[in-house]
Amino acid sequence: MDRRRSVSMDVSMSIPPPPPPASSMENLSDDKVAIVIPQRSPSNKILPLGFQFQHNDPSHPPPGGFAERVALPLSKKVAAELLGTFLLVFTVLSALITDQAHGGALGLLGVAAAAGLAMAVLVSSLAHVSGGHINPAVSVAMAAFGHLPRPHLAPYVAAQLLGSTAASFAAKALYGGGAVDLGAAVATVPAVGAAEAFLVEFAATFVFLFVVTALATDPKAVKELVAVGAAAAVTMNALVFARSTGASMNPARTLGPAIATGTYTKIWVYMVAPPLGAIAGSGAYHALK
Repeated sequence: MDRRRSVSMDVSMSIPPPPPPASSMENLSDDKVAIVIPQRSPSNKILPLGFQFQHNDPSHPPPGGFAERVALPLSKKVAAELLGTFLLVFTVLSALITDQAHGGALGLLGVAAAAGLAMAVLVSSLAHVSGGHINPAVSVAMAAFGHLPRPHLAPYVAAQLLGSTAASFAAKALYGGGAVDLGAAVATVPAVGAAEAFLVEFAATFVFLFVVTALATDPKAVKELVAVGAAAAVTMNALVFARSTGASMNPARTLGPAIATGTYTKIWVYMVAPPLGAIAGSGAYHALK
């Protein structure tokens, strides 16, 4: 009878020890083959809204071309932030103006949905380019906790403010000939006192950045849900807080329309409360990790 060879397979998910010296390899039996599958060392990658990558294992490069995305020049990231903020603000203003021009056809739910959907689309499109911040408050929070290089903060914020201002004047040029009062339609003016408005904007941005930080910067989170979470937070906050302050959560969303319409009522609330709320919300999640 033919003698059958026995083949044993040792499959392990641990990192194998260094290979034995050549002399010991020669003593291995021809009847046994050992197969060991090493485990890839975990990386502490920080995705879309952070786009930092710390990877210490050169034998296992980052997946999906992430290193190439991180290496994008700052000019492209800034251009992405400018374009993204332009599209976000133009979409929101168009929804507000359309709603007022047609006697509340969209309603609060329709306007909130438009803002949330715009957020989902733009974050999905730009997260791998610039992080998809499209909001100075987000950039401030990300820089505060090391997810955005500090030298990038000023160019990001400048691009976001410029994009919002351009979008506001574009909306004014497109819709300004009608009977709609653009200042009343698109400007974020508190319907409550300054102190209450400050707390509302702080709380809304706190919730928004808590969600964004959890999904975008925690390696254990499902990164594909960043856009969904950001959109859901924006929609929820708009439904809850829009009647009080307009639910801005975004200094760029307020400043651009203010410049285009000349409406600066209590604008300091929208310049101060969202960045502070963003830092607090992001910090709260970091404290829980």
